[in-house]
Amino acid sequence: MDEETSTPVSTPETRSTVNGDRSVPAMAEAELASPLSSSPVDAEVLDSPSLSATTPKSHRLSRNPSFSGSSSTYQDDWDALPPLDRLTVLDLLDNFALPQQLEKLQRGISAQTDKVRRSRDAFKSRTQNARDRMVEEWRRRVPSADEQLERYRKRMRQRVEKLGKQWNDTKAISLREKISFICGVMNIFASGYLMGGYPEWFHIWYTVQLIYFMPIRIFTYHRRGYHYFLADLCYFVNVLLMLSLWVFPHSKRLFTAAYCLAYGNNAVAIIMWRNSLVFHSFDKVTSLFIHIMPCATLHCIVHLYPPELQMTRFPAIWAIKTAIPGSPTAYANVLSMLAWSTIPYAIWQLSYYFFITVRRREKIAAGRPTSFTWLRRSYAKTWIGKFVLARPDALQEPTFMMIQYFYACLTILPCPLWFLSRWASTAFLLIVFAWSIYNGATYYIDVFGKRFQRELEAMRADVIKWQNNPETLLQSPQIVPHMDGPPVQATSLDAQLADSALAPSPMRPDAGKNRSTSLDKIPMLDENSKIGATGVDGGDESLARERKPNQD
Repeated sequence: MDEETSTPVSTPETRSTVNGDRSVPAMAEAELASPLSSSPVDAEVLDSPSLSATTPKSHRLSRNPSFSGSSSTYQDDWDALPPLDRLTVLDLLDNFALPQQLEKLQRGISAQTDKVRRSRDAFKSRTQNARDRMVEEWRRRVPSADEQLERYRKRMRQRVEKLGKQWNDTKAISLREKISFICGVMNIFASGYLMGGYPEWFHIWYTVQLIYFMPIRIFTYHRRGYHYFLADLCYFVNVLLMLSLWVFPHSKRLFTAAYCLAYGNNAVAIIMWRNSLVFHSFDKVTSLFIHIMPCATLHCIVHLYPPELQMTRFPAIWAIKTAIPGSPTAYANVLSMLAWSTIPYAIWQLSYYFFITVRRREKIAAGRPTSFTWLRRSYAKTWIGKFVLARPDALQEPTFMMIQYFYACLTILPCPLWFLSRWASTAFLLIVFAWSIYNGATYYIDVFGKRFQRELEAMRADVIKWQNNPETLLQSPQIVPHMDGPPVQATSLDAQLADSALAPSPMRPDAGKNRSTSLDKIPMLDENSKIGATGVDGGDESLARERKPNQD
């Protein structure tokens, strides 16, 4: 029995099946029905998966033993395939698993959508929080209504007190300005007295004043950064005159140059540079002295000096006055004066250009003022200023120098008349001095007076604006942070401002009753500020009657 069991049964039907003859289904069914069959062919047939797409993967066997150690993904994909001899189109479509792929893609899209939605919500939350923090910080920094109202009161009091100080306070007119005023008036009196009574002493009076004024001018201009003005022609003319008076009194050429430049460019500069006789300003008095005193000194030593003393003290002047016309010593003509005065002028102009304009170009460009920059700004709207500014930058300064040269020559042309005629020289000096007085009157009335008027009008405009609509003035204050105060609600800020502005108070008992209060009763200032010096409280009295005497 054992031998029969271990011996395989070999029949023609079996061999036909093994050889691949699949046309005998009866033999195949017989073989499948035999439980004693253990041939490899039988095992292979029994182990082959079915063609059903729903066969569980756990009952499938690998067709290639070499993949037994591979990953589960590859193993599952490989096990999902039926044998090649039984592979159909339906098996291929089932292997792609299109519904599962679409479902997987849909899950990925849904996950990405959720992620974007969460990011958007987080960003929106952070933005809202940042905006809330910013609004809270802004509300915390905005001053309260009472602080804004107090700040407005303080600003109005300061402006009124400033006007009072400018008009009547003793600090507005310092001791130095008082001394300058006294010295300026006395200088004119002493100069007129010496010119009429003792003209032979006038050049000494001029020298003493020059020794006093020039060191102060050099010191103040260096401190203020105006020291490039010290190289202007007016200072050069004063140096030439001092050399002619005290060092080279016999030099006719030096005297001619000093006389023509003093009576020409230097004197007419009072009109061009708007020098003014302002007694309380030491700087303006000094500038006028530098321009007009050389002319007055030359007028005295040429026309008022005694001839016998002039021949010994100033021989160059005596020789020119007594020279025969046409002789080599006759300098009192247009050509001679023009020739001998333009030589030192050219020396000064070239020196100024190379030592100031060229060597100090960087400092001038950084903001240091010079005569050229001042004239270019002051005369920018005139025809000569427009002509200079129309040139390229590299040609503006040479153009200005040429204009200065022709201007100097033009002012030198009438100098022979001033030298030969005493009355013509006197008339010229009177015209120039009267022009300086007119400039001083313009300063006192137009500049000094209108400055006070503008301050008063600005203050009245602020008061009228507050009285007509206090909410408009206080809703947009100057934001000054105060970190310790509590936050102010923006919704109630306008109401607080309006209530505080209109509510009666000890300082404003009539607030809210009459919104068009007259300017004679300024709210918030009637009882809290001392403004008797300006006359703002007393509208029925003039400013002149309200002024109190100065008290030192």
